[in-house]
Amino acid sequence: MQEQVYHIPALLEECIQGLNISSQGTYVDVTFGGGGHSKEILKHLSQKGHLYSFDQDEDAEQNIPADNRFTFVRSNFRFLSNFMMYYDVEEIDGLLADLGVSFHHFDEEERGFSFRFDGKLDMRMNARAGMTAADILNDYEEEKLADVFYLYGEMRNSRRIASAIIRARSEKKFDRIADFLDVVKPFVNRKQEKKELAQIFQALRIEVNKEMEALQQMLSQALSLLKPGGRLVVLTYHSLEDRIVKNFMKTGNFEGKANKDFFGRVETPFKLVNNKVIVASEQEVERNPRSRSAKLRIAEKL
Repeated sequence: MQEQVYHIPALLEECIQGLNISSQGTYVDVTFGGGGHSKEILKHLSQKGHLYSFDQDEDAEQNIPADNRFTFVRSNFRFLSNFMMYYDVEEIDGLLADLGVSFHHFDEEERGFSFRFDGKLDMRMNARAGMTAADILNDYEEEKLADVFYLYGEMRNSRRIASAIIRARSEKKFDRIADFLDVVKPFVNRKQEKKELAQIFQALRIEVNKEMEALQQMLSQALSLLKPGGRLVVLTYHSLEDRIVKNFMKTGNFEGKANKDFFGRVETPFKLVNNKVIVASEQEVERNPRSRSAKLRIAEKL
């Protein structure tokens, strides 16, 4: 039951099919979390196969399976290549990334991921290192704060929100979620309060964990590690990360600039396995509401 509490894997069957698992292959799950996807991958591996799973959250360690075909890596997936080199892995047959945030994180009050609780403004995936959400709110200049809420939260009134934060922190430093909500709620449309607050918290979380930079670094390294015919399987949950993944799979770069050869053919390191993005069925959403916004993209290295 622990897996259910921590995290329900989204589009599990579709992800496993997308990996096209070879029983003797080497695979990487860069987002271990509750271990749902990893445990399913292990079911398809023989004793000659191996799975490496990454997670920077110490809480994920409680879900590690006792299996000699499995290696857990306590690290951000941006260090994928370093750890594969450490384990003498030169190439892999497939990589899975589920970029969603676990239920577990939203339900832990003191982790600060949710506006439902009055926890500390933390939001770090790795609770041992890096800036907290409070640090960002207390230290960033006004223009930089506005950029965070505009680029990562898509808030059109980001400049007004940033200005209000600057005024509020001059009287009292931010520490708790309640303090932050008091400042931003006047700028939120009451009719869609939950949606807009979620966007604001998403923006802070992305900045705290440098998620966009880490994603680009991981994808570039995955391309170098995948053997020809190897599969890249990625689940995204918001338009910012989905755009990065889509562009990378289609063109091999993050801007989506298509380089063409002499004959006008797009030069790309991948072949798209699913030209149309895969989304959750009604049954899947009923079982796992989190999968409602999930988009699955699969590509094969040429």
